[in-house]
Amino acid sequence: MSEDNHKGAPTTSERIAKRIARAGLCSRREAERWIEAGRVVVNGEKLSSAACVVTDSDEIMVDGKALAGKSRTRLFLYHKPAGLVTSHKDEQGRATVFDKLPGHLPRVISVGRLDLNTEGLLLLTNDGELSRYLELPATGWSRKYRVRVHGRVDEKKLAALKTGITIEGIKYKSILASLDSVQGANSWITVTLREGKNREIRRVMEHLGLQVTRLMRLSYGPFMLGKLERGAVEEVPMPVLKSQISKFFQGQK
Repeated sequence: MSEDNHKGAPTTSERIAKRIARAGLCSRREAERWIEAGRVVVNGEKLSSAACVVTDSDEIMVDGKALAGKSRTRLFLYHKPAGLVTSHKDEQGRATVFDKLPGHLPRVISVGRLDLNTEGLLLLTNDGELSRYLELPATGWSRKYRVRVHGRVDEKKLAALKTGITIEGIKYKSILASLDSVQGANSWITVTLREGKNREIRRVMEHLGLQVTRLMRLSYGPFMLGKLERGAVEEVPMPVLKSQISKFFQGQK
């Protein structure tokens, strides 16, 4: 173990929070919080700061359990049903995504989140660094949704969302929205955005006088929900994963 200015460390050395994230326990940010909370011990010494570099020879304990070696990076497509919370634990005791996953999966974390009543494509990975990478705005990936709304749709107002909109002081960047069909007082709209702020689609539609009655994510970047059944999980083949996010794998063995 060493501080950031350690010299001559092996090429396998890396920040402790990054190592924990790569083991799939959590994101790097969350790992830093765990360290501050005294949950991480390296070579018998409890850490109080994330300013620590470790190598393969260091013994790392998290919550009293040895940190497993890094497994190969894996990414899964999950068709999240409505009514599940996207977190490992819920203070209100509601069912979570992770309660319902098949038992054969490794420990995974989500790439971003979907609201309780939002369904559709949720990406899951065993690599906290990959989760962080895919969530970064710099990645520039669009997310496409199918939205059912109640109310009269003004197509001009939908088109105007392309230039962005500010609601109650919150700025939302360009949103592409198009009317697909109208069934009485209900309509289906396709919405594509890149930012994905908390409850963004619901808030924007409400601002337009529309009530969202169903919200489904169809895609996240190049990854599509397709015909994946509700509650089902499908792994992205490694050749496909490496071709779609080649920058993430650059420099990795």
